Amino acid sequence: MDFKDSRILVTGGSRGIGRAIVEAFARHGARTAFTYRSSADVAEALKEQVKGLAFQCDASDFAAAEATVNAAVEQWGGLDILVNNAGITRDGLVMRMNESDWDHVITTNLKSVFNYSRAASPTMMRQRSGRIINISSVIGLTGNAGQANYAASKSGMIGFSKSLAKEVAARGVTVNVICPGYVETDMTNTIHKKIKEQIMNAIPVRRSAMPEEIAASVLFLASHDASYITGQVIAVDGGLTM
Repeated sequence: MDFKDSRILVTGGSRGIGRAIVEAFARHGARTAFTYRSSADVAEALKEQVKGLAFQCDASDFAAAEATVNAAVEQWGGLDILVNNAGITRDGLVMRMNESDWDHVITTNLKSVFNYSRAASPTMMRQRSGRIINISSVIGLTGNAGQANYAASKSGMIGFSKSLAKEVAARGVTVNVICPGYVETDMTNTIHKKIKEQIMNAIPVRRSAMPEEIAASVLFLASHDASYITGQVIAVDGGLTM
């Protein structure tokens, strides 16, 4: 795949799946930008590695999202690909979940998708081309005990994406969703060994995904080969949800 001079912005791009996406596009010639909220040293090192742009901001902040997109567009003269990847978890049973844990997950995971899509779509529509790819989760398809807030945010992303896809399709902009399954990241590495074994037993291919495998799916949806695909949800989960 050739993304030479394509302009891409990834939210939550300094770690895990987001970082793998940034690195993959950079290897294929894209001009990359990413957002991050903490760990400035990590972000700065990635910025130097990919020779890209880095923006420290809270993805749930509407004004900050608009300023970030505008800065990238001003730097590059446009924006071709937006990957909404920023996300957090605040797990707990509903009966014990406090309001802040609910609000924080919904605003970070779901409102951020609105924020950046709202900011980026006018530029893409003027260009009559663009790709918006939203990183949801298999939990958004199946639900999970102790993750009602996370499931609601990830399921909401799917409904939002299908609606936006219908709004922008006539202007050459596609919107799709990827639902990763269990992926090896810093976050999942903290899961207890016994629980991890149970998860592996539920996955038909009997292994977890690497972040690079999720990134490969994003590259496909961003490519010309996927120009006729929009409003779709692709589970990259080793068969977990089939």
